[in-house]
Amino acid sequence: MQAQCTLINFLVTRDGLEDQLLAAVVAKERPDLEELKAELTKQQNNFKIVLKQLEDSLLARLSAASGNFLGDTALVENLEITKATATEIEEKVREAKITEVKINEARENYRPASIRAALLYFILNDLNKINPIYQFSLKAFSVVFEVAIMLTEPADEVKHRVNNLIDQITYSVFMYTNRSLFERDKLTFIAQVAFQILLMKKEINPTELDFLLRFPYKAGLGSPVDFLANQGWGGIKALSEFDEFKNLDRDMEGSAKRWKKFVESEAPEKEKFPQEWKNKTGLQKLCMMRCMRPDRMSYAVSTFVEEKMGTKYVEGRSVEFAVSFEESSSSTPMFFILSPGVDPLKDVEALGKKMGFTFDNGKFHNVSLGQGQEVVAEAALNMAAREGHWVILQNIHLVAKWLGSLDKLVERYSIGSHDDYRVYMSAEPSPTPESHYIPQGLLENGIKITNEPPTGMQANLHKALYLFNQDTLEMCSKESEFKVILFALCYFHAVVAERRKFGAQGWNRSYPFNNGDLTISVNVLYNYLEANSKVPWDDLRYLFGEIMYGGHITDDWDRKLCRTYLEEYVRPEMLEGELYLAPSFPVPPNSDYKGYHMYIDEVLPPESPYLYGLHPNAEIGFLTITSEKLFRTVLEMQPKESDAAGGGGVSREEKVKGILDEILEKLPDGFNMIEIMAKVEERTPYIIVAFQECERMNFLTKEITRSLKELNLGLKGELTITTDMEELGNALFLDTVPESWTKLAYPSLQGLGGWYADLLLRIKELESWTADFALPTTVWLAGFFNPQSFLTAIMQSMARKNEWPLDRMCLSVEVTKKNREDMTSPPREGAYVYGLYMEGARWDTQTGVIADARLKELTPNMPVIFIKAVPVDRQETKNVYECPVYKTRMRGPTFIWTFNLKTKEKSAKWVLAAVCLLLSV
Repeated sequence: MQAQCTLINFLVTRDGLEDQLLAAVVAKERPDLEELKAELTKQQNNFKIVLKQLEDSLLARLSAASGNFLGDTALVENLEITKATATEIEEKVREAKITEVKINEARENYRPASIRAALLYFILNDLNKINPIYQFSLKAFSVVFEVAIMLTEPADEVKHRVNNLIDQITYSVFMYTNRSLFERDKLTFIAQVAFQILLMKKEINPTELDFLLRFPYKAGLGSPVDFLANQGWGGIKALSEFDEFKNLDRDMEGSAKRWKKFVESEAPEKEKFPQEWKNKTGLQKLCMMRCMRPDRMSYAVSTFVEEKMGTKYVEGRSVEFAVSFEESSSSTPMFFILSPGVDPLKDVEALGKKMGFTFDNGKFHNVSLGQGQEVVAEAALNMAAREGHWVILQNIHLVAKWLGSLDKLVERYSIGSHDDYRVYMSAEPSPTPESHYIPQGLLENGIKITNEPPTGMQANLHKALYLFNQDTLEMCSKESEFKVILFALCYFHAVVAERRKFGAQGWNRSYPFNNGDLTISVNVLYNYLEANSKVPWDDLRYLFGEIMYGGHITDDWDRKLCRTYLEEYVRPEMLEGELYLAPSFPVPPNSDYKGYHMYIDEVLPPESPYLYGLHPNAEIGFLTITSEKLFRTVLEMQPKESDAAGGGGVSREEKVKGILDEILEKLPDGFNMIEIMAKVEERTPYIIVAFQECERMNFLTKEITRSLKELNLGLKGELTITTDMEELGNALFLDTVPESWTKLAYPSLQGLGGWYADLLLRIKELESWTADFALPTTVWLAGFFNPQSFLTAIMQSMARKNEWPLDRMCLSVEVTKKNREDMTSPPREGAYVYGLYMEGARWDTQTGVIADARLKELTPNMPVIFIKAVPVDRQETKNVYECPVYKTRMRGPTFIWTFNLKTKEKSAKWVLAAVCLLLSV
């Protein structure tokens, strides 16, 4: 069985795998049937041989017989025997056929179990689309499958037994896979399993699943109800076109009060839907929820899985290492997938000690890979395989070139080694699929285990404090100063690590802060306190913020954030106990080691974005992005031939063709640059910007037209489909912007539908601007490929006009009280710009300053902004927040400028809350 598996792993088909797994189940469940089937096959073959021999001997006699056939008694007797034998064989074949039908009927009873197992294997096989480190071989899967059969509860009736088999196989495969996935991917995996099982049982409607995964909302609609954003209302309108959801839009407008209460409840996935909508199926409720509360979808999907599959599939239980170890063997290594700040070695060492494999008795080899350690690792493996030792190979991702050799060694020692021999490997996953280089062999056959750091402020603060002990607290002569700063540093360490979970609103880029940063900072603190009579506050903050932690940081805004945290947490007021690390969390009074841990448990407020200086909206934003990613991934994992993949009734090709035709039909012709340039007498900075924008737009639309026409010919069969065409077709189908277009476009986080609507608007803006080259009354800043060039043009124009030196100028920003519609003419100098959004706070038009955001308003619109240029020495620097402006919510590399905005509160508050302006959301 297993030898056969490895051979066909890479070309296994679903039917073939089903039959193979069916044979395996029946061999375990009804060995008598499998034996009988084998016996029958052998018997049939024997019959064929006997008949052939008889025929041959008859023919030989006939050809040898001369003249009188009937006189040859031997020949006549032989004829009789042949005829009788043939009749007897025919009878036996008929009996065998009946028996075979009965055997097949009995075997078919077990087919549902093999169908479920094959389905699960193909889902497993697709997990590498999420992360290439998730690789599973058919050989390893077969072992899990066979163990599951042995673990299944017995039953008297076959039907009951088969149901038990299906349950046990599903759960065993789930547990086997789940321990090797990162927390963030576990829900994706079990959601895909649940959806595929329900589709196969025809218990859910593929068209509804397609809506849930794609969310094809109607763009450009304004929401008539205050509890739904425009995009959510666009989803409700699209959903109302299905028979099952008829009048949903009308009902929501008519009973707005009732719906508002439901939509704005804390956990709507646990509430009952209003009126008759509460009688809808689980999937239909998910579709409605996706429009109303995208931020709660992870919880809603988890509730759905629990309803359909049982609680055990959503409990966050981790498998004890000792339990996983039982599945390992001398031919099955264990592979730890690492996360920053986690050491799986402790578990292996502890179990080794129990089982008599330790450093001291020489049966435990630990090799940390890096410069020149490959030779040591090879020797350790060789010795361990021979004598039955344990080998740990740490951080194998650091020796990319040697991994091919390691793969061969592990494979070689997996056969015929000592029974006690075990290999443990650890590696970090690559940051991108393209940079993944760990060989498939090492990943596929091992037992993969992920280890992740604890989440939440409380766990992280305890963890930071665990790096020290009572002796640490007593080592400094300035004990009270040392203790309080050490505690604040632990809080700071927990904040910078855990803030990552808020995505781009947490940090512009992700940094590998680690325990070493904290322990070294505490050593620096000790040395500086011992060497100075007074606490050197500035020096300490500089060393922690710019060197210890700042050494990781590559983005200027992130550096500023890190610096601001330390300015807030490490300052003289803390010695009087008058400093708050978070709302309702003052620095602790002088205490001992145990006392500090108790203080965390008793005083730290419950987990919320406030602990990090962020607004609660940051969590809504982060949960929404997580949910969108969940659905996008599940959509990409839909089998190409399934109903859900085509949205029911329409083939994949037809869907792609429809999108392709629609894009080509709406795309206007490119700009005629010769004509446009001829209209202009003087090339002012603004006109040069317009030229550059038109040229860039031409490059983009030309590529869109070229690639789509090429794909169209491919679909008609007039051209051979290339990889590029296939990728383009996939992108159209999955509603993502094709890569060959994004290379020539501007950053955007929208799906293809929204992106294309936005592209047409940009073309329209350019058309109206280049009609007469008069600067529009208000300029749509987000409509540019290169917004910086327009902002620079404002400075250049004013510099020329006033004869100011360009290098001594900056932009001055004044937020007006008006919207775009209220503007009648452009300003005399500078420009009015519109279409910006604020994230992390809101603009208060009445008072003309930044104010706290309103709950659930993630990116409120900004009024029109008046931008002009002034000499640097005339710019306002008092009571302002230097606000970064980004093109998209991805922040980081999409930064374009800094706008100084008025604030009554100190700017540190807005720095910690990650307040910025965005050009598109």
